[in-house]
Parts: sequence; C-alpha cells; structure tokens
Amino acid sequence: MALYERQQFDFLLQTAVERFVERLEQRFRGPSPAREHLQLDPEGEGVWLSKFTAAVFEDFLLNNVDGACFVLRALPRQPVELATAPPPSVEDHLIDLAQRSFTRLLRAKSLELLEQHAGYEPVQTEG
Repeated sequence: MALYERQQFDFLLQTAVERFVERLEQRFRGPSPAREHLQLDPEGEGVWLSKFTAAVFEDFLLNNVDGACFVLRALPRQPVELATAPPPSVEDHLIDLAQRSFTRLLRAKSLELLEQHAGYEPVQTEG
C-alpha cells in the first residue's frame, strides 16, 4: 500500500473511531458505560457496531469493489471472519469481508479510546 493510501486509511479509521466513541458516550452517558456495552454486546441496543460500519462504508464511498479492496489492502494481517452464508457475488463477498475486518478493528480501537476517556472521568466523592 502506498504511503498516501496508508495515510488516508489511518484518517478514515481515526474519524470512524472518534465518531463512534462520541455517539456511544452520549448514548450511554459516559465512557465507562459505553465501553461496557461495546465490550459485552457490540451489536446490542444502542451500540449497533455493524450498522455503524455499513454507514461509514456508505459515507466514505467504500461500499464497492474498489473501496473494499482499499480497506483489505490496509489490513493484510487481520484474521479472516467469513460469513455463514456466502454472498452471491465476488463484489458482495469483498465488501462483506472488508466490512467485517474493519468492524473488528473499529471495535478494538474504540475500546482503547473509551478506556483512555474513562481514565479522565471525574471521581465521584460523597460528602
């Protein structure tokens, strides 16, 4: 992958993580509850990780063969998680594989950022 493409992918990932974490923190009123929800049920109510990834792919025009290949080229060492039912075409398969790979990375990076944010939460004291 060329350096400019790597830079573009890193920007895409950073943007997606920041947007996702911000939404989770607002929805669950803070980084600690948001992290817990993401950790326990990434597809659960209010988290919807795969739906968020699909929206990112649509917003950044990655929901096509070229976009999927761009993402996959950036993640050559990621483990492969295949769909239970094979997609009907090569295009659908590539997009599905790219979204699954990106979703896994987005979750990991979001958990890291939420952990950092939780470290800066004010301590509640009674008194």
